[in-house]
Amino acid sequence: MKGVRSRRLLVWAMSRVHRALYRMSRGRAGSRMQGPVLLLTAVGRKTGRPRTTPLLYMYQGLNNGDGWAVIGSYGGDPRHPQWWLNLKADPNASVQIRSHKVTVRAREATGEERDRLWLGFVDMFPGYLQYERRTSRRFPIAVLEPKE
Repeated sequence: MKGVRSRRLLVWAMSRVHRALYRMSRGRAGSRMQGPVLLLTAVGRKTGRPRTTPLLYMYQGLNNGDGWAVIGSYGGDPRHPQWWLNLKADPNASVQIRSHKVTVRAREATGEERDRLWLGFVDMFPGYLQYERRTSRRFPIAVLEPKE
């Protein structure tokens, strides 16, 4: 359990620093890690306040107007990440990719779509396989579709 708590603290601290760097530079710094990074802002289900998290993403369709996919690995933690639980409570959110901001609606990828996206995430960052071994939960994948 101590390892899980240490990992949570590390993820929390790195996320705060990453988010601040991304915002201050308008995405010029922090927009790439093991892959491209976006900032997801969702309403906290308990607080009602905006909560912003940096996440690796993939394009959902053939171009960036089709939406984006993000994965709720939480570093292999046994619990789902808070951003995922917030989206389940209210799927309306926004993303920032570099300096571009878009209002989105989230939905959970399922079936063949989820399988295809999972393989894409693993191809982008093989560390997801190690995260998967740390937990018994299945990582949710959210598809973030631009609102018209």
